[in-house]
Amino acid sequence: MDYMKQALSLAKLALGQVSPNPAVGAVIVKDGEIIGQGYTQPPGSAHAEIMALNQAGRKARGADMYVTLEPCSHYGRTPPCTKAIIEHHLASVHMAIIDPNPLVAGRGEAELEKAGIRTFVGEHAEEARQLMEAFIKHITTGMPFVTVKYAASMDGKIATKTGDSKWISGEESRKYVHYLRYISDVIMVGARTVINDNPRLTCRYAGTGGAAKKQPVRVIIDGSGSTSPDAKVYHEVGSAILVTGPGKTDIEKRQAFADAGVEILEIPLKNGVLNLKKLMAVLGERGVTSVLAEGGGVLTGSLIDQGLADKVIAFIAPVIVGGREAITPVAGEGAETMLNAVRLERVAVERFGDDVMMSGYINRI
Repeated sequence: MDYMKQALSLAKLALGQVSPNPAVGAVIVKDGEIIGQGYTQPPGSAHAEIMALNQAGRKARGADMYVTLEPCSHYGRTPPCTKAIIEHHLASVHMAIIDPNPLVAGRGEAELEKAGIRTFVGEHAEEARQLMEAFIKHITTGMPFVTVKYAASMDGKIATKTGDSKWISGEESRKYVHYLRYISDVIMVGARTVINDNPRLTCRYAGTGGAAKKQPVRVIIDGSGSTSPDAKVYHEVGSAILVTGPGKTDIEKRQAFADAGVEILEIPLKNGVLNLKKLMAVLGERGVTSVLAEGGGVLTGSLIDQGLADKVIAFIAPVIVGGREAITPVAGEGAETMLNAVRLERVAVERFGDDVMMSGYINRI
C-alpha cells in the first residue's frame, strides 16, 4: 500500500477548514498494518501527527509514520509534534516535504534524527506541495494564494450583451465550484456581479471530513460603493466584507451595512483603482491563506494586471453566445502584444459533464 498517498487523502479532509494552519495527513504503520491515522483539526486542536499517535497508542513504539509535512518542532497553539513522536519511540518518519515555515524549516527533521529516529523526505512531494500551496505562499510571503475562476462559452463570453449569465456551465461544474468554495478562506467578487446576479456566494458543498465546517468570508470589491446593503450576499450565514474606496459610503449606507453585520474596509486607490495588493496584505495579516475570486471580468483583470493571481480555473461550456457587446471574462488593461500575454504553467484539463475545465498557474509557489 502507498502509505503517503493515504496520508495525502487524509490531508484533503482538512482543506479550507484549518487556516492559517496547513492541511496535513498522517499515517502510522507497523508490520504492514495501519495502526493510527489522522488529519489536522481546527486551530488550537490536535495536529495530524497527534491524532495518529493517539489512535496508535502504545503500539506506536517501533512503528513508521508517513506525514505530508515535516512535523513542527516549536510551541504554537499546541506543543511540538516532534516531542510527541520522540516520546512514542517511533522507528522512522517519512515526510513528503520540509515545512517552509521559518520556525521549522528542517528543525523538525533534525530533532527527530538527533533522537535516533530515521527520517525520509520526498515521497509524493509535488502532490503535497500543491495540496499546501496556499499555506506555503502565506507562510513565506504573508499574502494569500489567489485563484481566479470563471465559466465561459466556447467563444469566450461569461454573459450575454444583456448581462444574463445563468447558466453557462453545467450542473457538474457548478457542484465542483462549491467544492472550491469549501476549501477556500475567502470568496471574492466585484460589485457588478452583485448588482447583476444578486448571488448568495455561500458554500453548499457537503464536506465529508470531521473538521468543523465554516462558511468562507465573502469579500465584495466595490470601489465606488454602489452595491445595496439589501443584496443577498450581505445577509447570508457567515461574515461579509465590503471593500471600497475612501469616503465612498455615506452615513446612512454605513449604518445599513453595520445593521447587517457587514464590515466596511476602505482601501487606498492606486492609479485610479483600488490597490488590491494592499487588500491582500490586510487579508494575509488576518490569517487568510486562500482567496477564490469568482469575477466578474473587471476584478479578474485587475488581479492579473496587478500580479496578484496565482492560479486560473476556467470552465469552458459548449455554448456559443456571440455579440460584440457580450461580456468577456478578463477585462483590465491586458497585454499589448502576445509576447507580453500571461502564459500559464502546469496546465491541467478535466471534464465535468459536457464542460471542460482548464487550470494552470501564473506564479510558481
